Amino acid sequence: MFISSRLALALGLGLIPLVALTAAGMPVWAVLGGWILLCAALLIVDVAAAASARTVTVARRVPGRARMGEAVDAQVSVHNHGTRTLNALIRDGWQPTAGASSQRLQATIPAGERRRVIVPLVPRRRGELASEFVFIRSRGPLGLGGRQTRHQVRGAIRVLPAFSSRKHLPSRLARLRELDGNTSIQVRGQGTEFDSLREYVRGDDVRSIDWRATARAGTTMLRTWRPERDRHVVILIDTGRTAAARVGDGTRLDASLEASLLLAALATRAGDHVHLLLYDRTVRARVTGIDGTGLLPAMTDAMAPVHARLVDTDWAGAFAAIRTLTTRPSLVVVLTAQDAAESARGFLGAFPNPSRSTTVLVGSVTDDAIGELAKQRGSREEIYLAAAAERTMRDAENVADAIRRAGGEAITADPESLPPKIADRYLELKAAGRL
Repeated sequence: MFISSRLALALGLGLIPLVALTAAGMPVWAVLGGWILLCAALLIVDVAAAASARTVTVARRVPGRARMGEAVDAQVSVHNHGTRTLNALIRDGWQPTAGASSQRLQATIPAGERRRVIVPLVPRRRGELASEFVFIRSRGPLGLGGRQTRHQVRGAIRVLPAFSSRKHLPSRLARLRELDGNTSIQVRGQGTEFDSLREYVRGDDVRSIDWRATARAGTTMLRTWRPERDRHVVILIDTGRTAAARVGDGTRLDASLEASLLLAALATRAGDHVHLLLYDRTVRARVTGIDGTGLLPAMTDAMAPVHARLVDTDWAGAFAAIRTLTTRPSLVVVLTAQDAAESARGFLGAFPNPSRSTTVLVGSVTDDAIGELAKQRGSREEIYLAAAAERTMRDAENVADAIRRAGGEAITADPESLPPKIADRYLELKAAGRL
């Protein structure tokens, strides 16, 4: 049983007869007690007249997957098997991160009929979100109270990364199409293959002139080259404690997932093979051997339940795990947060030796708020904060220099800019024939 706010209002209205009758000489306790008994009797009658909430069956229809931050609809179906019309208040038991409304849903279900109600969801957390129960309240005709029952009906939805960086994909695909034929690479590099011959025009590199074809054609002919396909791109995402730090509206891990999805979408369109590894002290997720349209769904599905753990990453094990994915010449992209010399020692100590056939990019998310703090000089507290911010920025630059000396490339940017910067660097490597 439950009581509603109408009962409290009815009890409050008892002040009117209380004042009137006590002014006529009746005892206060008699008037008050009589009014309470009347309200209690009305409540009992209302509850008895309400349809039973136990004579219903509840079913769900929940989408299997949804992207974080995007609205989806779940359905709750209620079938009234009783003999009375059910005036129902329905509450679905989703956790707060599912983004369900706190308002109870109303439905009027005649006897023997079924009604569906829509439960709007806006997931705010990756992983599996679940509702284990549905509460149904059956209101009486007076609205003073009614009956309620909890129905154990489980529903679950797998929340995938938002992939908001896909807005950068069309412009990068246009650039990729230029590299892959519309504007062929004119200088041959390590990662290019012969494409076609065309006539020489002013401004072309003379080193690409094909003299034999020129002699046959009677005009100057030029060899053109295009980026090689079937290269390997290995993406390693650090899920250790540094990935749990909040930057902007999300965590560093969220920014790393966005960067990896954009790069994977671009690389698979370029005909390259993409391997994904999420690692801290063990492999948290792995995607390999999948190409084409199935790659991004497999990656988002593997990423969804993974969250940062408060442990130090075993970098020796991480780079050893990379070597198990492919031995072919490749691009290795490590997405981590190495901004302090003390914590970066293990990372730099395990850094792979430079190779002509392998390029290592290290992408790190920076916090714009640190740069803003470094500019403040208004008070003594701000000066201290600015000094700490500048020390943090200098430490991050020292780690980036150490990565370059070790033979890698360091890319640092805020969460919004990191995915397109890594994608642009991938295209630059393609254009230069290094991949």
